[in-house]
Amino acid sequence: MRARFGLPVLLLSLTCLSYAQKQPAWSALPAEAESATRAFPPQLRSELARLRDAALADDYAFKQLAHLTDSIGPRPQGSPQADAAAHYVADELRKLGLEVRLEPVPVRRFIRGMDSAELVEYPGQVEGTKQKIFLTALLGNSPTPENGITADVIVVNNFEELKGLSRDQVAGKIVLFNELYDHRKALSGQAGAAYGEAVRYRASGAIVASGLGAAAALVRSAGDGAFRLPHTGWSGDAPIPAGAVTAEDAGLIARLAAQGKVRLHLTLTTHQGPEGQGYNVVADLKGSEHPEQVVIVSGHLDSWDLGTGAIDDGAGVAVAMETAELLHRFNLHPKRTLRVIAWMNEEMGATGRDAYAKDHATEIPNHIAAIESDLGAEHPFGFHAKMSEAAQKQLTPVQTALAPFGASLLQLVPQSPETDIEPLADKGVPALGIWQNGLTYFTYHHTAADTLDKIVPEELRENAACMAVMGYALADMSEPLAK
Repeated sequence: MRARFGLPVLLLSLTCLSYAQKQPAWSALPAEAESATRAFPPQLRSELARLRDAALADDYAFKQLAHLTDSIGPRPQGSPQADAAAHYVADELRKLGLEVRLEPVPVRRFIRGMDSAELVEYPGQVEGTKQKIFLTALLGNSPTPENGITADVIVVNNFEELKGLSRDQVAGKIVLFNELYDHRKALSGQAGAAYGEAVRYRASGAIVASGLGAAAALVRSAGDGAFRLPHTGWSGDAPIPAGAVTAEDAGLIARLAAQGKVRLHLTLTTHQGPEGQGYNVVADLKGSEHPEQVVIVSGHLDSWDLGTGAIDDGAGVAVAMETAELLHRFNLHPKRTLRVIAWMNEEMGATGRDAYAKDHATEIPNHIAAIESDLGAEHPFGFHAKMSEAAQKQLTPVQTALAPFGASLLQLVPQSPETDIEPLADKGVPALGIWQNGLTYFTYHHTAADTLDKIVPEELRENAACMAVMGYALADMSEPLAK
């Protein structure tokens, strides 16, 4: 989740999620508008209920996710695993009768070297001892020499504190941004807002610190502090080493620095390889009446290298695949083309979405809607969407279909709810993201603990039901979604 596509856009996307989470949590479904009654005849409503019930009782998505994570493993863009995953998903969708293409995407492989750090001088230190610090390199960092660097640490809590220091106070030191992830905000249903406040230090902290002559920059992991897990991710290209420290170790360094001098030995030799080629998997179930009109269901296939990419975002790909599987099983042929996409390289450059927008530029006016799942697989509340109020009113029957398991919310947001569908949203295509509760997502996001055991099968089935019901509804409505 949240690729390298520019800090302003990053913050806008996070603002969208924050905005959605600040809306009233639960409310009665609105009265059905005439446009909804016209768009959803009785047969379609019956089919939506059938798809919902089948998804809630089916483990197809879980089995696909298990193969992607346990058998193929981590899928960083440009890696053999990412290539194998793209071919696997393509083959599985061909079995369901879809027309499948592997569309080229420029990628650069992320090559992890040595990520290590230890405190070599600090208040109260026992003679002859050091303390290990757990951290991970960030994409965009400039590696240290092979033997690392040793420098004093200066701790700041925010950009304002750093700006209050002179260049002489910062030059040659390692800057640690000790910005806290607001756990209470996350528990109140605003996990995206909490993440948005913390992740800006990961995104641009090294750039700001390098401007004051810092030797390196570290950030407190942009996520919930638990289990001493460092959270990797994108950082703006900086001329100094950049890493993320676990929440526990950031707190340790801050406490020691408050008592006196802290000196750290840091080694970060992770770097990017030469440009190569990956693939978006693009698979069409052709429409029976309007094949030129396209509805996208999607997730991104790539992951970071530390975990196996179960919540970010193998789950999104798996529930998109299940939409196709359910339509195949029930021999349903929607009026419009349902397009399943497994996006490549959301995490490290968003080049997959850019390649799609370029290659399909002439088609974009015929895209009726695009859905992406990229917030894990926790219980879904419904959808957050960038669309018109007229379109929202048309979808009341979908909300009704999803209400039995508490996924009936449809909240409008001012920007694209997800990364890969953003270029489409910017051109007026209605864009929807499955809106999960996010209670644990940012605990494991971008860490070595992003593994299959974090998936609750029942909640994954609920996400599959959301994707299948909304995807089929948009593709088979009697009238296209209003723009």
